[in-house]
Amino acid sequence: MVEEAVNRVDWEKSELLPVIVQDVANNEVLMMAYMDKEALSLSLETKIAHYFSRSKQRIWKKGESSGHIQTIHSFALDCDNDTLLIKVTQEGVACHTGRRSCFFTELESGETNSKVEVDTSVAYGVIDTLYHTIQERKNADPTTSWTAKLLSKGENTILKKVVEEAGEYCFAHKDDDEGEMVYEAADLTYHMLVALASKNISPDRIKQELARRFDMSGIAEKNSRKD
Repeated sequence: MVEEAVNRVDWEKSELLPVIVQDVANNEVLMMAYMDKEALSLSLETKIAHYFSRSKQRIWKKGESSGHIQTIHSFALDCDNDTLLIKVTQEGVACHTGRRSCFFTELESGETNSKVEVDTSVAYGVIDTLYHTIQERKNADPTTSWTAKLLSKGENTILKKVVEEAGEYCFAHKDDDEGEMVYEAADLTYHMLVALASKNISPDRIKQELARRFDMSGIAEKNSRKD
């Protein structure tokens, strides 16, 4: 049954299926995401929304960190068999910003048309929250946002700041100044996240790589990189 349903999708066009998510109660559009075959299978089997994150490069269960899961009531495939509409009951909020829907910015004016309903910073953690904030600053005014200004100046400026902050941390370390080490490590982390965000690489992928190394010695990991 699940396999038959998955095979109705035209996967030849793309390995990722765009998914529009609506609130089953009022048809409000909550978000848009992607599913690969595995995510769609899991969603069909469990009736809980699972997606494939392009930035994290992995399957993720909606609400796995926040608890804001989506219970699926229906799946509808479009006429070209390449886009899915699902209707869900949303626990909490759909957007990582703490808003009900991900669609809250007016395109022409840039104004925000909905308020934050839930503080999601605790659920997602400071690193993920900071990364998403940096992503949001990409379209901000460079005259009012340091992050937007940094991103607007391009790769050389971004990387120069990473090198600069790494050097300042090293000087603090050599001076055995604990307070400065913490301060400069925070600066370095921020600028590393800006560099990652400029390439749309989620810090979740760094966590995945570190987790992969738990069962591998440092020497073996180094040797695995050699041709």
